[in-house]
Amino acid sequence: MRLPRINLKLPKYSEAIIWILGIILMAISNPYESSHYSLCLIKNSGLGFCPGCGLGHSIGFLARGEILLSFKSHPLGIFAILVLSYRIFRIFKNNPIKTDLNEQNH
Repeated sequence: MRLPRINLKLPKYSEAIIWILGIILMAISNPYESSHYSLCLIKNSGLGFCPGCGLGHSIGFLARGEILLSFKSHPLGIFAILVLSYRIFRIFKNNPIKTDLNEQNH
């Protein structure tokens, strides 16, 4: 029996792949560490308040089951995960992954 070959067209799924990698990186980062390098342009430029700062910590805490700390880090962290998960779902739903078996049946 031959295994089906999966045809992934990267441009179709590139947005979903970027979101998935971003969520994974934020989830495995250490949210308990307060002194770390930030990629935030607003924070690095010294402008002060940034509405997105704390979102990575929030997702990191959420991945560890620390819901209260997640909410304290950024109140929209849980909402961001829900929105991104829905977006990833829609990308894959609108562009189903085709295999050789699917193509032979049609």
